[in-house]
Amino acid sequence: MDQASEFVVATRAALAQLSALAVQYSFSAVGAIVLLILGWMAAGLISRWAHRGLSRIHGIDATLSQFFSNIIRYAMLVLVVVMVLGQFGVQTASVLAALGAIGLAVGLALQGTLQNIAAGIMLLVLRPFRVGESIETGSVTGTIVDVGLFATELRTADGVYRLAPNSTLWNVPITNYSRLKTRRNEISVSIGTDRDIGRTQAKLMAIASGDRRVLKDPAPTVYVAEFDAGSAKLTLRYWTKSSDWWETGRDLTREVKLAFDKFPGDKFPGDKFPGDKSPEQIPDPQVEARDVTGESGPPAPHGADEPVTQRT
Repeated sequence: MDQASEFVVATRAALAQLSALAVQYSFSAVGAIVLLILGWMAAGLISRWAHRGLSRIHGIDATLSQFFSNIIRYAMLVLVVVMVLGQFGVQTASVLAALGAIGLAVGLALQGTLQNIAAGIMLLVLRPFRVGESIETGSVTGTIVDVGLFATELRTADGVYRLAPNSTLWNVPITNYSRLKTRRNEISVSIGTDRDIGRTQAKLMAIASGDRRVLKDPAPTVYVAEFDAGSAKLTLRYWTKSSDWWETGRDLTREVKLAFDKFPGDKFPGDKFPGDKSPEQIPDPQVEARDVTGESGPPAPHGADEPVTQRT
């Protein structure tokens, strides 16, 4: 009987302790659930506010604003989880230390990925190129299709898809052929030194002035670039819109060649020079088109051939 009485007493004590624990932790559990729900809703709301606020700032890319808003959301969720663990008596200091160690380990394991993310953020902030612009770096050339946090998508001149890690674009000089509205180009013509340079210059100026894509300001100009014992090189320098640079250069090079083939004399039909009686013939000029910087120029439009030097 004594043993039975002791068992009953022990059972009642255990049930009382369980009831107390249930009451105590039920409040903690309910509080944790409420905290999780409110924290989840608050994180989403603040994240949306941050996204809208960043989107209104001039120069902040949509991808970058989404990235920062997601960081704010996840940071708030981590804070909420730590607070919930604190509700159950867990030492939050040790949890934060463990999270820091895990973050350090993940960072060391993903150095290359984090480097691409950092480069992507800098590219989105400074924006050395945008979607639709043609760029050239040491190893990458093409038209920008999309700029992401990890990599940038491009389309090459011959229609090939290329994915470049952001770190390869951030650590090298970038030439942007589309950023500025206007761009200069040159066409060089080699003639014999015994021919009339003035009339040849007039021909080149007439060709440039007759193309509506050639800008009037700055005005086109023709000058003698160099000469030797047997020939002189004349250079036609003109400006166009950046979007017209490719086609204008190729069309003018063709027009120069056709003009000298069709009208080999010093005059175009209708040109008048005082005192002209017997025009001097200009035989077979050598026509060369090149970028003024000595580079290959921007990537060709989709489906176009690569730039070539044209000699007649």
